[in-house]
Amino acid sequence: MSEHTVSAQGYGSDRRSPFGYGLHHVQLAIPAGSEEACRDFYVDVLGMSEITKPPVLAARGGLWVRADTLEIHLGVEADFRPARKAHPGIRVTDLNALAERLTSAGTEVIWDDNFPGHRRFYAHDNVGNRLEFLQQDPDIPAEW
Repeated sequence: MSEHTVSAQGYGSDRRSPFGYGLHHVQLAIPAGSEEACRDFYVDVLGMSEITKPPVLAARGGLWVRADTLEIHLGVEADFRPARKAHPGIRVTDLNALAERLTSAGTEVIWDDNFPGHRRFYAHDNVGNRLEFLQQDPDIPAEW
């Protein structure tokens, strides 16, 4: 690839490997007994669909959700502490509409303009896990 090629990430060039890497899902921890509240956030607020977990895994609690090409597994963790720094970076096609939906549902949206080539904000799910939502913006220089 030439130095002027822009990757799917919106900056730099892609690196192909012999392994065909791709992300299947992101796992976030949740406290025991919070599944219903997490359904409210991930299904009702974010608009994702709950998917059926395999029976052997369903016995552990938690839930899995999916929308478009994003799948998130919410797993019960006995000594739960929310991820305050670590987070998934979730691409969206209409960042403003999502920000409005979250705000309307009472979720704080924290805008951050420090990512070249993108608009983005952070929000926390109902149990305190940090989520980053971002959208490429051709009007913002992608160079750093």
